Amino acid sequence: MQPDQFKAWRRSLGLKQKDAAEVLGLKKRMIQYYEKGDRDGRPVEIPKSVRLACFALLQGIGDFNGEQIEPLIMPSSDNKSDILNNIVEKNHRETQ
Repeated sequence: MQPDQFKAWRRSLGLKQKDAAEVLGLKKRMIQYYEKGDRDGRPVEIPKSVRLACFALLQGIGDFNGEQIEPLIMPSSDNKSDILNNIVEKNHRETQ
């Protein structure tokens, strides 16, 4: 995943950098590095784990415990913004 693809992923979901950081479990600064493609003049590669997390979020996967997938889609909703709200809320609860 190239920096422009990462930025396009974030924008396609309507996320601000802060929101993308929260759903991916990263600091906002890392999102900025990934979108820019460098950190202090040195290239920054988007790790495979982040690339896979981006794909999982697009698929509505909220968590995986090694055996089971925890979907984030509520039965009555297939809206990506609802999915992302659930991700943000879940991550917020886990960090408190």
